[in-house]
Amino acid sequence: MGCARWLALGGLLALAGLLQARLLLPQQAGFGECDRFFYKGTPPAGLATEAHVRICQRFAGSERFATLYSPGHRIPVFSAFRAARPASRSAEQRGLLEPQIDDPDSNLEEVIDEANAVTSVDNLGSKQALNADYIDSDYEIGQLYPFPLNSDLQMATFPLTNSVPMTQSFRERWHMNLNSLMDRALIPHCSEGKDLYILTGAVPSEHRVKSKVTIPEFVWLAACCAVPGEGWAMGFIKHTQDIDVIEDVMLRDLEKLLPHKPQLFQDNCGEMEQDTEKMKKILEVVNQVQDEERSLQSQERMSPLASTQSQRSALLSPEAPPEGGSSFLGQVLGFLATPFIKLFQLIYYLVTAVLRNIVHLLWLVAKQAINTVESCLYHLGEATVSYLVAIGQELVSIPWKVLKVVAKVIRAFLRILCCLLKAVCRALSIPLRVLVDVATFPVYTVGAIPIVCKDIAVGLGGTLSLLFDTAFGTVGGLFQIVFSVFKRIGYKVTLDNSGEL
Repeated sequence: MGCARWLALGGLLALAGLLQARLLLPQQAGFGECDRFFYKGTPPAGLATEAHVRICQRFAGSERFATLYSPGHRIPVFSAFRAARPASRSAEQRGLLEPQIDDPDSNLEEVIDEANAVTSVDNLGSKQALNADYIDSDYEIGQLYPFPLNSDLQMATFPLTNSVPMTQSFRERWHMNLNSLMDRALIPHCSEGKDLYILTGAVPSEHRVKSKVTIPEFVWLAACCAVPGEGWAMGFIKHTQDIDVIEDVMLRDLEKLLPHKPQLFQDNCGEMEQDTEKMKKILEVVNQVQDEERSLQSQERMSPLASTQSQRSALLSPEAPPEGGSSFLGQVLGFLATPFIKLFQLIYYLVTAVLRNIVHLLWLVAKQAINTVESCLYHLGEATVSYLVAIGQELVSIPWKVLKVVAKVIRAFLRILCCLLKAVCRALSIPLRVLVDVATFPVYTVGAIPIVCKDIAVGLGGTLSLLFDTAFGTVGGLFQIVFSVFKRIGYKVTLDNSGEL
């Protein structure tokens, strides 16, 4: 990575630090500024893993709610709110993306529209669901808790990080249940929602939409009212089968149904001080909501067309005349115009998709060209720097090399001088030795006289000693011979005179 890239990355990190990006780092605790959306500022224990992403959802300069997101399933594990009222079911929904999930280096501090994210977010859709993942499928983008980020009643904006795949009927009934529960049961029995904490989540199944977005097995909601002495806690679940109605469960029972058996609220939302009377009143309203849903399901089975019209009446244009009052000519014209309208919608969708893909392709080509130019400039600059560094090293090393050459020359000259002196000495060594020997001859001669005299005296002494030894040896030998002769003669005479022997 070049110096320019390091500087750019450093700038982005510094800017991200100043903006307090929503994605929490692994070493950070909790959800940062979004801890206020949890009871006693403590997120649920036991649900988060290393693979999950903690998001502090921001929009229009402020925190709106907190989300624990699963990039592997591309759906949220849970989201936390503070008594936010759900959006109207008649509002047209527009999904927003979280840029930092796909691009951790992004300096965008808030959720943005997908059309804008195409040109500003790298690896878009690699870790989160997109609107395109739901096209041509049997599922729609369903908000776990349809809390709009803006105040526009006609065009509500929702983050896709708080959405899961839902069928149309399931999404409508789930949002209807939430509106009924919040307006009629939960908020009225908790100081008008001032101390109400809401958690909504989804439990993933083994099925996915287009092998990308996981379809939930069931969705759940947990509510905690933190009014001292009048608090309560309650849970709700709804399975994704269309035949199921929303179920009310105790908080501990809900925790047993979730993976890893978590603790959703600290000390179970003040379990020892909960108001059982309020919980009974809430359950009465919940039973009414369940009866209304069962009644609606029975009406759907009896008259699917009538139920569809009643559920979608808020989406119809106020200028549209009722079906019963329409004329035969209007029906014929509507029947003939419907294919053209569908064709126009298809063409509009295709043109929009083509233009979007062309813009995306042009952006990728421009980005690749910019990266290529940047890489070429980087390599050119690196080669120039290397060339200048090599030249500088050579220039710096010239004096040292000159000193080394001078030292070698002086050393060679001294060797030559030494060799000459040795040759001169050897040439002069022969006559010098002769002169020295001649000069030292008298000295050696005079010095040798005592030694010679000594040797002569020793030789004469040895000769005399030898003569004396010879003379005395000879005389001694003669005396020995004579004595031996006389000894023998005397012994014989003695024997003769004895006669008696």
